Amino acid sequence: MSVLENWEQWKDFLGNRLNQAQNEGMAQNVVSDVAYQVGEYLSQQVEPKNEQERVLAELWSVADEQEQHAIANMMVKLVQNQG
Repeated sequence: MSVLENWEQWKDFLGNRLNQAQNEGMAQNVVSDVAYQVGEYLSQQVEPKNEQERVLAELWSVADEQEQHAIANMMVKLVQNQG
């Protein structure tokens, strides 16, 4: 089963990758840029696997670039606050 199929597993996966990046000294602005790039990739290449991902995909599709960065940053905050 892919981590994309279960929302909690997806958040855990993101949180683990975020912790790893921060432990290796990745700056917050780089984390934000990577989060945006991941969001852009997912929106173009990956079909949402659950309701939460569908909501994010719909929000991403109507957002301008600044709003997409905000969505990406909120996902980073979400997994930071849960870890």
